[in-house]
Amino acid sequence: MTKFKNTAISESLMVGFLIDVLKSFVALFIVLDPFLGLAIFIHLTKSMSTQETAEQASIAMFVAFALLMIFLFSGAIILKLLGITLASFIVAGGLILLILGIQAVLGIEFQKKHKTPKAAAVIIGTPLLCGPGTMTTVIILSDQYGYLIPFIGGVLAMSVTWLMLFYARSIHSALGERVVEVLSRVLGLVLAAMAAEFIRRGVTSMITGISL
Repeated sequence: MTKFKNTAISESLMVGFLIDVLKSFVALFIVLDPFLGLAIFIHLTKSMSTQETAEQASIAMFVAFALLMIFLFSGAIILKLLGITLASFIVAGGLILLILGIQAVLGIEFQKKHKTPKAAAVIIGTPLLCGPGTMTTVIILSDQYGYLIPFIGGVLAMSVTWLMLFYARSIHSALGERVVEVLSRVLGLVLAAMAAEFIRRGVTSMITGISL
């Protein structure tokens, strides 16, 4: 009887772990918005060869993944050194996410587009993929779940994003520009909803003084 009980508990813990990993993956995948990155990446690399495009995709993901890991494992320490509470950071990050979501949904450009094709890797890696929104999300996830769960979720999200960039031209040809644009706008709407939830949590924590 005890053996079956322990097995049931282990299975329950494993299911809970997998669900948390899935939640982290979805949150990071949405904030990374690979569909938006896909469209811009294709534009920036249209004059490059297939090999050069693949190299740019790999460099972009290396830059984005490195920054993601830095903020995952050191984000809370950086905030503490700067004297910034997590609640304040969540509210500020939520506002940034909201702006990014509105930008994606309405197609608004707040920056001038970069024109140098060779800068594609840096532009895609940061700030497009691993920008303020991604940094905010990974710090919040580390506060909620610790380091392992968002690490696995981050690796999965980055891997899928890298595959999308690596096969960018094939995906764009298969889906069409209109479908890629629609998907990006849908993800932007979800991102805006996530931002509203982050802001609500941060403000609630400020008011009540309860740690998130």
